[in-house]
Amino acid sequence: MNDCLPIVLASASPRRADLLRQIGVDFIAFPAEIDESYKAGEDPASHALRLAIGKAGVVAQQIEKGLVIGADTIVVVDGAVLGKPANREEAARMLQRLSGWTHQVITGIALVRSQPRSECHHVETTEVRFRDLSADEIWDYVDSGEPMDKAGAYAIQGRGALFVSGIDGCYHNVVGLPLFALGQLFSRMGCPLLLK
Repeated sequence: MNDCLPIVLASASPRRADLLRQIGVDFIAFPAEIDESYKAGEDPASHALRLAIGKAGVVAQQIEKGLVIGADTIVVVDGAVLGKPANREEAARMLQRLSGWTHQVITGIALVRSQPRSECHHVETTEVRFRDLSADEIWDYVDSGEPMDKAGAYAIQGRGALFVSGIDGCYHNVVGLPLFALGQLFSRMGCPLLLK
């Protein structure tokens, strides 16, 4: 064990929390509230990174000491950003758009030390291929409720895995937190997670 600072997750995401627990990280969840609207001319990767840095930064200002993880995940298909569906119909439309296509899952992650203030960050992109989906499959999946709080309206770690014919890149990124990249950020901050 080393003497690194407490770890804070600037998110209420149960998936990100599960991933941190999976690798044995003790942390405190401290969700950040920031404006997540796009700026004019902002591309998805820049947007995800700005939000990740913003979330971690807001929380870092509110704690006495700690290393704060901020993250934001975006699903992009054919240039269009798919956020979390507002209702069942929008979830079905998103899944129809993903059907038979390859899309990108982009996560911006930031690690911010509260005091003295320092930060490092990274953007991870994973290509995800969907097989062709029938209308019955889409509506059965929507009826399961799983798509409703997920960017892109699916969960690769859940029933949505049945739609994914392949990925190119980090699987954990598609879940919501690229663990390899996160480990690299902690090492850059002088706090390797394996020694935590």
